[in-house]
Amino acid sequence: MKLAFIIDPIHQLDPGHDTSVALMEAAQVLGHEVFVSQANLLSVVDGKAWAVVEPLQLEPVQLVEGRWVAANPWYKLGERTAVSLETMDAVFMRTDPPVTVAYLYATYILDYIDQSQTLVINAPHGLRAANEKMYGLQFTQLMPETIVSADKQFIRQFVEAKKEAVLKPLGGKAGEGIVFLSTGDRNFNSMIELGTLQGQVPVMVQTYLPAAKEGDKRIILLNGQPIGALNRISCGSEFRNNMAAGGTVAKTEITPQEQKICSTIEKKLRQDGLFFVGIDVIGGYLTEINVTSPTGIREIDRLEGTRLGEQVIQWVEKRRG
Repeated sequence: MKLAFIIDPIHQLDPGHDTSVALMEAAQVLGHEVFVSQANLLSVVDGKAWAVVEPLQLEPVQLVEGRWVAANPWYKLGERTAVSLETMDAVFMRTDPPVTVAYLYATYILDYIDQSQTLVINAPHGLRAANEKMYGLQFTQLMPETIVSADKQFIRQFVEAKKEAVLKPLGGKAGEGIVFLSTGDRNFNSMIELGTLQGQVPVMVQTYLPAAKEGDKRIILLNGQPIGALNRISCGSEFRNNMAAGGTVAKTEITPQEQKICSTIEKKLRQDGLFFVGIDVIGGYLTEINVTSPTGIREIDRLEGTRLGEQVIQWVEKRRG
């Protein structure tokens, strides 16, 4: 197969951490051709999606004393060329959030791929439909009590009723901008004003879950089915568990309640073409559904001895027939 990955500039990626690299490496190991491109290198020509791509050769990372070690250099790029993306068997849209106007325009361009010819992971319409904070509100029975608002008084009333809460920017990533709220904090009004840009932009406010102290579980779903999980645990005085915020990772199991969460959202994920997803669960509650470039494969493989990237590529092989 020929597989194209739309990623951030490859020199910015961490081969020992980034799931995009794990997927590309798995494709190469399984004998497929790998090409990379970027969102700003996409075009529509004669009603079809095109991209400027570069063939990629990777030097696979090695597990040494419990950590991934990459060669230097760990990749080699070939000559750039412009191709119709329908010449690819699959296109992975793996540009990191935040979802900007440029990102949205890239999804519009990807709409001009005939998905009977080329599988797009994740589907452009699904990426547009699934704000990673708000998408889960279709399943409120699975989530902690949550509001979305730009109104300071409304947010204050919610926090006063719940005593403690967490504010999340709707377009944030990797824990950026998430703050802990309590009505006794003298900075309360300022934090709401900063988060909502003086009442102009809505934010998500969720009841604080004390179970967060025990970790924030990331579960990877492939075509709606869980294939692996890890627990992220905050360090020191930091309350956020995100790896990008300094959180450590640990082995974990998928509980019956978490299996129920996956089963409940499975049909909707498939309907929206969200084939590769990472959900976040705290204390048995769904908190986020990550669809743009969910990560965690490298950490799960390191902890569990799995090869989740190869499992994803093998699923693409079967899907393409």
